[in-house]
Amino acid sequence: MIAPFDALFEKTISNMHEVMARGGRVVLISEKRGIAAAGEHTWARIEVPDADPFIAPLLYAIPIQLLAYHTAVAKGTDVDQPRNLAKSVTVE
Repeated sequence: MIAPFDALFEKTISNMHEVMARGGRVVLISEKRGIAAAGEHTWARIEVPDADPFIAPLLYAIPIQLLAYHTAVAKGTDVDQPRNLAKSVTVE
C-alpha cells in the first residue's frame, strides 16, 4: 500500500486496516512519519525519504519497481521478455 503522509493519509490507513481485517498481508510504503503513524501491524514496511510532493511520486515508484522485479525473478519469469508483450511498429 502506498501511503504518503498527506491529507489523505488517514483514509488510506483506514483502507489498509480493512484489508488486514480480512486476512490480507500489507506491504506499507511510506515515509518515517507515515510508518510510525500506521503502527507495527503491517506485514512489511518500506521507508522512503521525506520529499517535496512534486517529486514524491518518483521516490515512491522506485521501491514499487524493485518489488515487481524481485517478485518476477522469485517466480522464475523472464524479466527481459515479458509474456504477452506486443511490440508496436510505426511505418511512415
